[in-house]
Amino acid sequence: MSARLENARWQLNENGILWEIGSDARLPHNDQLEMSGRSVSAIVRYGVNEAGELLLVRQVVWPMLRTIPNNTHASLTHEYPEEAIPRVKANGRFLSAERPQQVIFDGLLEIESETGEGLTVRRRLFPASESPALLETVTITNATDTPVILEAEPSEYSSRGRGTGGIYAMEVCVDATGPVELKPGESVEFHVSYVGRKWSERLEAPDHQQEEHKRREQVEALRGKLRFESPDPVLGRMFEFAKLRASESLFRTKYGLLHSPGGGHYYAAVWTNDQIEYAAPFFAYLGDRPAIEASLNAFRLYMPFMGPDNVPVPSSVISEGIDIWEGAGDRGDAAMYAYGASKFALATGSREIAEELWPAIAWCLNYCRSRLTTEGVVASDSDELEGRFPTGGANLSTSALAYGGFHYASALARELGMREEADAAAKSADDLREAIEAYFGAEVEGFRTYRYYAGNEVLRSWIGLPLSLGITERKDGTIAAMLSPRLWTEDGLATEAGDTVFWDRSTLYGLRALFVAGETEKALDKLSAYSKRRLLGDHVPYAVEAYPEGNQRHLSAESALYGRIVTEGLFGISPTGLASFSCAPRLPEGWPSMTLSEIQAFGRSFDLKASRSGEGTVLLTVTADGREKTHSLRDGEAAEVRFES
Repeated sequence: MSARLENARWQLNENGILWEIGSDARLPHNDQLEMSGRSVSAIVRYGVNEAGELLLVRQVVWPMLRTIPNNTHASLTHEYPEEAIPRVKANGRFLSAERPQQVIFDGLLEIESETGEGLTVRRRLFPASESPALLETVTITNATDTPVILEAEPSEYSSRGRGTGGIYAMEVCVDATGPVELKPGESVEFHVSYVGRKWSERLEAPDHQQEEHKRREQVEALRGKLRFESPDPVLGRMFEFAKLRASESLFRTKYGLLHSPGGGHYYAAVWTNDQIEYAAPFFAYLGDRPAIEASLNAFRLYMPFMGPDNVPVPSSVISEGIDIWEGAGDRGDAAMYAYGASKFALATGSREIAEELWPAIAWCLNYCRSRLTTEGVVASDSDELEGRFPTGGANLSTSALAYGGFHYASALARELGMREEADAAAKSADDLREAIEAYFGAEVEGFRTYRYYAGNEVLRSWIGLPLSLGITERKDGTIAAMLSPRLWTEDGLATEAGDTVFWDRSTLYGLRALFVAGETEKALDKLSAYSKRRLLGDHVPYAVEAYPEGNQRHLSAESALYGRIVTEGLFGISPTGLASFSCAPRLPEGWPSMTLSEIQAFGRSFDLKASRSGEGTVLLTVTADGREKTHSLRDGEAAEVRFES
């Protein structure tokens, strides 16, 4: 399959995306992407310079090699200089500069170049599955009509640093041997490993072929889980990559597997927003066991901080679980936890998980109650942007997430036989919904929507958050405000109207909100444009963190939020019990059908298919345990699905 879209730099190929540099007139250009294994993460910058030559920079992060001071950013990091990269000789002379012809990304990054000597050079980069190494396989083909003597020089590069584990070594290992004669059409392959280790320890050299097989197995396994099929191949490919980026960023720390954002700075640590609010509710449907394990570890790391004095939980637990960060005060972290944990516990369908998480969820609910203002909304010091933009003493995000926490916790308590707690949580949700309308409901810049805090007079990107939770009192005005030129840009929602700053997380929530609210055609239009830009544009192939801060890092949990546009937006899945959910599919007018299969949730594997009937209704077919059941739904109607326990 190959699909080229107008104005797109990249195109779809069979299993990934392809950049044909020879047909690209918009050069020079460079980009970067992140790839992660259990002991390493690599941010690879690649592209073409002004002279048409290869630009390739390898920045490698080792999350468990901790530096001093051992804070949030204390992962050992090294950008390998040009002199560290093994050079190749042809007939006794170093090769001329490589001139890239195409780049492919399919879970591995492959760059194909030509040299002035008539050779083709393919560089394939990927992280080792468990070893602390970025791996690079270099294949050189003789494309001339005469034999060539090739020789890759050995590398003696080693840089050292110090940290909590002593002296560290950052090295380059090459397996190339002596000169090789290449006849016309023949190829030779050698392997380069960019390794970090404790100086006092020795590591086995990675087996590149075996490691590449493991990486491709991982990519293929994720492709087979939670499969989304629709008439739009761009959405399908973006969803596949979102599953990969969301679930690959798991690190084997002292505490166990931890999901972490990445981005060159955030590793071996968890946050209440990234890991608990954003990622865990997606992992509950993916069926990836390591991701479930990492989510449970994230929940557990916060439990020791839930004491009797209503002291806020920290925003993040860092440094492999041995320290905390709470520099932004209370960001609404308890609300984030209650919402994410309740939704996760319900969707896994595991009573054991639900019973383990319930005491922490209950603590968070009580903490939110303790922070209620006289107006009935939940006070907090800031939000997930940690004071980058004003939030007042009580902000819309914290109260909306607390509402979600109460709502889903009520269903969870009922499943666990806690009727009194269920009723109390449901009442708190109802009361908070009314308070959100009374306190935050306002006319802002001419739109009947929400102010973000008392005194706020400028539209903010998080006004779509209540809609994503089913709070529809200000649906029309909020949608109009979100889609107005004041907020919506080519990169999605501006954080504040009129500003150039954007954070993808609010756009990803906003896109989901548009589907949940039933604005399917508008939502699809914006989702398609966003996906094309992120998958096939100038910075690919994932959702990003922010701009200008961080230069659009490929943080992992943003990809989980993209995935939730499909599960909770297009398919409208909302858990109601450990073996039940409501499903309000939003089938776009131009689509005859869409399918979400191999869903691993509610204690089983099942498929969903939404298709059109001749009577103008949508048919939702649920396939589980070898049986099918079809629901006929009017536009916007939800099916109540309950499995046999």
